[in-house]
Amino acid sequence: MTTPKTALVISAHAADFVWRCGGAIALHAEMGYQVTVACLSFGERGESARLWKEGKSLEEVKSIRRAEAEAAADVLGVHHLECFDLGDYPLHLEQDDKLRLVDLIRKVQPAFMLCHSQYDPYNTDHMYTTQIALECRMIAQAWGHNPGEKVLGAPQLYLFEPHQTEQMGWKPDTFLDITPVWDKKRAAMEHMNGQVHLWEYYTRVAQQRANHFKRNSGGMSGGRDCKYAEGFQSVFPRTVDEL
Repeated sequence: MTTPKTALVISAHAADFVWRCGGAIALHAEMGYQVTVACLSFGERGESARLWKEGKSLEEVKSIRRAEAEAAADVLGVHHLECFDLGDYPLHLEQDDKLRLVDLIRKVQPAFMLCHSQYDPYNTDHMYTTQIALECRMIAQAWGHNPGEKVLGAPQLYLFEPHQTEQMGWKPDTFLDITPVWDKKRAAMEHMNGQVHLWEYYTRVAQQRANHFKRNSGGMSGGRDCKYAEGFQSVFPRTVDEL
């Protein structure tokens, strides 16, 4: 049997992978990829205002956010959701936490990885997560780290779109048509009841990126139609036969 291709998403908070790359997850899952999501925190302190306003306790908020993330992951076809439960605002990883992520990266052996923008002054958890992702990717490539294990190759790290794009210095160089799986992404978003205000926001983002997809595929001169898309910025040079 052919070994399935894999991908790894590293998400600072429980909902980030849904808003920012849920379409990519669902699309690649339908293509046969086994997509793993590493969720470093539940966003219980900083991204659950609605639940706190309802008078929920910390453990109640975490439990709700976990259940939302699990339900969304199931809709998107996530192969494995790994919840690190490290807390947020601020998010911080000790050395053992980093090595746990390195172990996951080596276990998954992703063809590509997805994470946050490298700069985010509005949410330093996000840019911290990407710095951690780069560090752990580097360690996973090192032959001298746990000699005898299979080392990581050189998977592309794609940075998914931040919330306030212009302020983050994020510049997309890849647009992915997610129209065939849009219903899955929208359904996954609607599981994130702690952040209902973002449902329509990220629907509009997907429609805007669809316009950019059409424009860059040929525009009025025969470009491919697209209703919903996601944008990504690659960190490393790409050597491709297919995306």
